Amino acid sequence: MIKSEKEIVSEFFKIVRSGKEIERASEFMVDRVIAHQVQAEKEYSVTRSPQDYSDHVQEMLDEYGDFSLEIQEVLADGAKVYVRWRQIGENQKGKEIIEIASAVYLVENGKIVEYWIQIDRKGLELQEG
Repeated sequence: MIKSEKEIVSEFFKIVRSGKEIERASEFMVDRVIAHQVQAEKEYSVTRSPQDYSDHVQEMLDEYGDFSLEIQEVLADGAKVYVRWRQIGENQKGKEIIEIASAVYLVENGKIVEYWIQIDRKGLELQEG
């Protein structure tokens, strides 16, 4: 059965982005994914391999523990899928940290090839205060 782009991205979030099975990133991502980091102060892009992405999620696990990830909205328009989420974890001092973010993922041939992500970095900074 062929999965829709929305199903692929939703599964990616439930399995990999959630921190549950980060080693499975290559099932959902091509060898080189372009990741656009959209920030108010500047915009830049990086290229990530599935291993790079797994390492990135592991860094979040190391920083915030076994965080919870609530998908608040998933919308699809052809090959592009928009996801908005809320992540709750604890910093090293035991203080609850909430991340609000969203991203648009481009899926081609059943895998994520590119994404544009926006995170409330100021909100994170104020919580860490």
